[in-house]
Amino acid sequence: MSELITAGLVDVDLSAETKQAAARSLAERMVAAGRVTDIEGFLADVAAREAQMPTGLDGGIGIPHCRSEHVTAPTLAFGRSGSGIDFGAPDGPADLIFLIAAPAGADDDHLTILSSLARRLMDAEFTDALRAERDPAAVAALIRGEEAAVPGGPARESAPVSVQAAGETPATGAPAQAAAAPFRIVVVTSCPTGIAHTYMAAESLQKAGEAVGVELVVETQGSAGFTRLDPRVIAAADAVILAHDVEVREKDRFAGKPTVDVGVKAAINRPAELIADVRGKAARGETTTAATATAPMDTGAPGDHFGTRLRKWLMTGVSYMVPFVAAGGLLIALAFAIGGYEINTAPSVAEHFVWTEVASWAALLFQIGGAAFGFLVPVLAGYIAYGMVDRPGLVPGIVGGAIAVTINAGFLGGLAAGLIAGAVVMAIQRVNVPPVLRGVMPVVVIPLISSAVVGFLMFVVVGKPIASLQKGMTDWLSGLSGGNAVLLGVLLGLMMCFDLGGPVNKVAYAFAVGGLATPTDGSLKVMAAVMAAGMVPPLGMALATTVRGKLFTKTERDNGKAAWVLGASFISEGAIPFAAADPLRVIPSAMVGGAVTGALSMAFDATLRAPHGGIFVVPLIGQPLLYLLAIAAGTVVTATLVVLLKSRRKAETAAAAPAAPAAEAKVPAAA
Repeated sequence: MSELITAGLVDVDLSAETKQAAARSLAERMVAAGRVTDIEGFLADVAAREAQMPTGLDGGIGIPHCRSEHVTAPTLAFGRSGSGIDFGAPDGPADLIFLIAAPAGADDDHLTILSSLARRLMDAEFTDALRAERDPAAVAALIRGEEAAVPGGPARESAPVSVQAAGETPATGAPAQAAAAPFRIVVVTSCPTGIAHTYMAAESLQKAGEAVGVELVVETQGSAGFTRLDPRVIAAADAVILAHDVEVREKDRFAGKPTVDVGVKAAINRPAELIADVRGKAARGETTTAATATAPMDTGAPGDHFGTRLRKWLMTGVSYMVPFVAAGGLLIALAFAIGGYEINTAPSVAEHFVWTEVASWAALLFQIGGAAFGFLVPVLAGYIAYGMVDRPGLVPGIVGGAIAVTINAGFLGGLAAGLIAGAVVMAIQRVNVPPVLRGVMPVVVIPLISSAVVGFLMFVVVGKPIASLQKGMTDWLSGLSGGNAVLLGVLLGLMMCFDLGGPVNKVAYAFAVGGLATPTDGSLKVMAAVMAAGMVPPLGMALATTVRGKLFTKTERDNGKAAWVLGASFISEGAIPFAAADPLRVIPSAMVGGAVTGALSMAFDATLRAPHGGIFVVPLIGQPLLYLLAIAAGTVVTATLVVLLKSRRKAETAAAAPAAPAAEAKVPAAA
């Protein structure tokens, strides 16, 4: 097994000024060591991981990391910055930077070593030694755990810090004793990559627990897999802390325990506060089952305001709704292609189906697609509530969504039903109930009461006004023409290209799909404009890499070839690799091109009955030639802007190069 870090992977005088430059400088050492095969592809993976969540930690530490197919062996590169580099940590710049690279199929042994390093970063003595040592070979040995040079003292052997295993006491590792047990907490930590934050959160909570005499048993759900907590340990625990940025696996194990549910960085930055919080909940008897735990959220982070949480809830509903849209919408579109638009008046195939008639098969496809489409609003509402309160929200949310369909409240009614269902379940969960009833709360009491309340509100109170609003919006769309329609096309185009498949994109898409449930001329125009604009970003980047390939890396040129197909298939995410590498030039260019396409699609009165499919559903498009012209125009605009902006940056970089120090010659200008 090759060593994770060698002297050649250590830079004790890292001169980079930005996190991008620091990652490139350390990655170049990995390339020289034969650990990375494609530096541009690897850095794109690092940037994509950084975009998920900043990797700066309190205490002057930056840990950019990723799993990448361009990595040949698990590798660490270390750099020490004299001036500090901003990695988004709350307490300021980082002077200790670890670039952690794991292959796409990294083995468990290597990832276990990486997790050990992540825990040791929480040890002040270890980080002090890293700041004091000048010899790269000694630094590499220190990081490997072979020796720890203590400032002002002799070297000593060091062992990787380990998290307490289930069934062991913190002090000795002997079987836990039942008598006079301290306050006991079980913890689960996990992060998207499962390499660093997962284990640092575990170690941070462990140390904070030891400081206050609390016994913690931690389950790390990382990339190296996870060992489940002993059910007896969970049963004996007084409380639960879930520190995660991805879904906790087998969350039901923690039913009936006081629970704090936060993001993984909260456990790293404020572990003592989390322990005090969960102890307070236990003292007040505020039990929370795994099924009722809310989505992971660091309530102390500046971004976790109501608007942020609302966006997450709505996105959860939309993400679960989209597969129904794709299945139902494409079946309906195929039915129209085979049997014509009059197929929607065909009798039920359960009563009349002739195997040899094309019309019967078209009617079958239409009616299957219609059945799938009938679930759009209930699924949307159910999973909005699920995003708020997990599984207890499903029943009242789906019931409320079905009522929205019944009273013709449509897409807006589904949004309202989901939010109401989540709020009602939240209110019920705040009621303290006798222990004897806790077991039946998620199965009987919460579904019964919440469904009754949501049903009453949707039928009697809010449903009818929302239905009137939905009808008014539908009528308005149907009457759009001229300048108003063009302005709407511009807005939808901007939204579709702003975050390339993210929340804003999905809001515009859901708005268009909601209109297909009750199709009118206006709603079909909206669907056409939305799909056309969503095709532009990947097509624009594909064209740009074709006409001016020298402005792009080899990896980007390869991605450009795939982007032709992705764009033609209406997969906006095909432009994400380009946006991650150069967001300030790619995203504005894509938005301008999308706005042009959306406006032209509306101006050309193009319509679309299919919710997806790209150019493969052209036969279902009204004004198909003009529609393709709109897409081509937006593609050319996007490609032109990207080429101009990148050419300007290249010229500015070339002009500044003679004045740059030799050591910085390989570092590109910051985006």
